[in-house]
Amino acid sequence: MIFTRRMVGFAAVLALSVGAHAAIAQDLKIMAPAAPGGGWDGTARSMQSALTAAGLAKNVQVSNVPGAGGAIGLAQFVNTAKGDGGQLMVNGFVMVGSLIMNKSPVNLSMVTPIARLTAEPLVIVVPEASPIKDAKGLIDAMKADLGKVTFAGGSAGGVDHILAGLLAGTIGLDGAKVNYVPFAGGGEALAALLSNRVTAGISGWGEFEGQVKAGKLRAIAITSKAKVAGNPTPTLIDQGVNLELINWRSVVAAPGISADQKKALSEIIDKLVKSKEWQDVLKQRGWDDAYLAEPQFGEFLKAEQVRVEGVLKSVGLVK
Repeated sequence: MIFTRRMVGFAAVLALSVGAHAAIAQDLKIMAPAAPGGGWDGTARSMQSALTAAGLAKNVQVSNVPGAGGAIGLAQFVNTAKGDGGQLMVNGFVMVGSLIMNKSPVNLSMVTPIARLTAEPLVIVVPEASPIKDAKGLIDAMKADLGKVTFAGGSAGGVDHILAGLLAGTIGLDGAKVNYVPFAGGGEALAALLSNRVTAGISGWGEFEGQVKAGKLRAIAITSKAKVAGNPTPTLIDQGVNLELINWRSVVAAPGISADQKKALSEIIDKLVKSKEWQDVLKQRGWDDAYLAEPQFGEFLKAEQVRVEGVLKSVGLVK
């Protein structure tokens, strides 16, 4: 019998090796549709290490395709990975917002939902030399001259941008007039902060933790409802600002894969999130386990696109 490349790839997806983990013998490619250093890149590389360490994949390659809040990566994924059961792409709240705001010709209905993985609050930081010491100081500066307060974060329309707009709206200012500087990756935003080119930065705790502990950045507020264990950063709510916002990240597969290919990938991810290796990643990164499998994840993704569009309209970022 002659095997085509697709048949061989499909067989690899289903092949199980005998061992303590009942490992799935498969080569995987994971795209992070952003530059190195940010949350999607961190998620993809954490998946890479945990999948291989847990014996769930033989070889995992991670690629970065930055630009337009993930739209460039999404377009490439849709156009080049169709029918390939060995490819995955990390995405999340940020992509939902940026696709809406940028009126992208590609959207998340074009990929195959697999699972939501993590959730985490955002943190607002300032350079250590900044005169801003807390949320009140940031709000006072925004009220004095909103245009002079620059926020660094991920792509336009993403969760970081939404937080800046919501913060302005919560204190009675126009969220559409926030001076927000988008960056393709967390590394670029961090460089802008460390060189004092922006007033404040917004991202997940994991992206700023090292620089905060090194004394180069000051964390002034976190967007969870209550303080996070092991993190001394006060919440916005504790500082009198009634605002909570949680970021989530997920993984999707290529369009046009078969039901069996989707099932095989779903099983890999299910084993991943239940593995000790992944639980260690969550603890190290400070991520919450927000695992949501299919079909619930697909339903969540559809509902989230409606919700996020409503939020973007409410703060004037989308008309």
